[in-house]
Amino acid sequence: MPETEDSPDFAAEAQRIARDSIIIDTHVDTPMRIHNQPQDVSVATESGDFDYPRGVSGGLNAPFMSIYTDAELEASGGSFELAEALIDAVEGMVATAPDKFAIARSTADVRAHFEQGIMSLPMGMENGSPLEGNLANLKHFYDRGIRYITLAHGLSNHISDSSYDENRQWDGLSDFGVEVVKEMNRFGIMVDVSHVSDEAFWDVLEVSTSPVIASHSSARHFTPGWERNMSDEMIKGLAEHGGVMQINFGSSFISEAARDYDAVRFPAARKWMAENPDKTYSDMFKDWAPKYIAEHGPYPYATLDDVLDHFDHVVALAGVDHVGIGSDYDGVGDTLPTGLKDASSYPNLIEGLLERGYSEEDVRKILGGNLLRVWEQVEANALRKMEAG
Repeated sequence: MPETEDSPDFAAEAQRIARDSIIIDTHVDTPMRIHNQPQDVSVATESGDFDYPRGVSGGLNAPFMSIYTDAELEASGGSFELAEALIDAVEGMVATAPDKFAIARSTADVRAHFEQGIMSLPMGMENGSPLEGNLANLKHFYDRGIRYITLAHGLSNHISDSSYDENRQWDGLSDFGVEVVKEMNRFGIMVDVSHVSDEAFWDVLEVSTSPVIASHSSARHFTPGWERNMSDEMIKGLAEHGGVMQINFGSSFISEAARDYDAVRFPAARKWMAENPDKTYSDMFKDWAPKYIAEHGPYPYATLDDVLDHFDHVVALAGVDHVGIGSDYDGVGDTLPTGLKDASSYPNLIEGLLERGYSEEDVRKILGGNLLRVWEQVEANALRKMEAG
């Protein structure tokens, strides 16, 4: 429709809402990025998707820093030590710029930091391998600030089967995994079902007495047959259990065309790296990627509208109280959609939601209110368990 003097200025409204809402993104992979290539993200950086200036520009208040460990470390060892190093890196971010960043260990911290104008850095552990079969390590990582754990990643581990792995050794959760979920409930650590197999997802819902989250997953409806995304039945089950699904922005999570392109591109890239062991990932993007594009065509990036379709789909299935943001910034490489390329882009998402008829109240729920509600329920359940002995 053509704009008139009475037409709402959605762009201006989006900027206002971004400024005075708590925006929580449950999956930002900056710790591994700065572990591999040390950078001061308290100032503007040329690389990556997140830094403090871009976050502030986008209205971001609480990016969960992902403490990610490669699934292959389960067998080779070193996942505990790597998790420790990545937590150290987040603490280093705060030490470098205490006027800009603070570790958030609770919903109360997030709200207090918001009032103080400081960006919260809560932490989530992507892959439960660093627990190394010892429940005492769960308390250790809780004490260090971990507030959600993605039970598995690219391979099945000692806790859970993975959606990516044909090896379904547990047919869901292992016996130890069941105990991990119960202990996470007891400590007040959110259980994250992104990456786990469908069977493990349903096991989690059966075991957990607290609502659970999918920290960075999208709707399988748009990527048929891809188990990493969530089916309609799982989305409904998550909501019925009180949980929230945080939408991943990566194009291959959003678009079937991008999914199909990556299904060919990623193996080809891995083959090139194996054949050129002296080359870095930067070399691959500079030397190999242009030739690949020339032969296979440009990458079919998803669009902002495609991402909004996922929000609409979850809302239609489960209601607006059960969806939020889990961008996977710094974690999905060059696959981010047009309109959502970095941490300054949240106002674009807000504007799109407003244009699609979402109320301001609903938008605020999506930006962070839903996740805060679930986190508070997890905290309250842990307190009840502690008081009950």
